[in-house]
Amino acid sequence: MSIKLVFLGKLADLAGVSEREVDAPLDWGSLTEELDGALGDAVACGKIKVAVNGTVIPENSALAASDGDEVALLPPVSGG
Repeated sequence: MSIKLVFLGKLADLAGVSEREVDAPLDWGSLTEELDGALGDAVACGKIKVAVNGTVIPENSALAASDGDEVALLPPVSGG
């Protein structure tokens, strides 16, 4: 039972990979425990958005992913 985590933008740089598998089920607490170092800090800051199977969830704390789901971590976007 696994979930695919997808890291986009600078989060992929911090992770050192663009995606990785983690054990299911996954909620916000277990996600933040799964990530460490600068990546964990960036995710925990609360400025990222989370998408489950292509749909951005309104609150990160509402994360509830199960076996076979894809969870994408979207860094903040700056305008220019």
